[in-house]
Amino acid sequence: MSTNRSLDRASLCSFTFANGRSCRTPRCSSHPHFCYHHARKEAQSIALDNLGRDISGLLSADYLSACDLSSALGRLFSAVAQGRVKPRTASTLAYLGQTLLQSIHLSQNEYINAFGSDSWRRTIASSFSPPDPESSPEPRPKPEPLPATAAGFVKALESTLTKEYQNK
Repeated sequence: MSTNRSLDRASLCSFTFANGRSCRTPRCSSHPHFCYHHARKEAQSIALDNLGRDISGLLSADYLSACDLSSALGRLFSAVAQGRVKPRTASTLAYLGQTLLQSIHLSQNEYINAFGSDSWRRTIASSFSPPDPESSPEPRPKPEPLPATAAGFVKALESTLTKEYQNK
């Protein structure tokens, strides 16, 4: 009898609540330890942690540019649209982003008034690392013009696919 009970418990979710009680829902086939509900909660938590690290990585440099802030807000916008961030949290973060953007302009004006615009440009340029010439993308070849007729288009497509197939 006890062997059957231990086998039954092995097929149950291993999530433990704060009060010490265990979840009694059957384990999800796609997760080794949790039921569907707790596996989904864990996945959401991991995704939010990754998103938080991703966004905070953009905002943790010595100098916060408007481009960095725009990129972070773009990722936040995408996360809200995908349902990974609650709208209320996104609203708070967007408000903080707006405040940061205003402070960038105020800081720029303050610095330029104190040290001049040339000093501002040098300071900003020194905060960015120069682009690596080896990592620059190769220039793309100009695309060939499309054929004027549908038959010509099909013929050109067939020859392109044939060339790609032969290269593989």
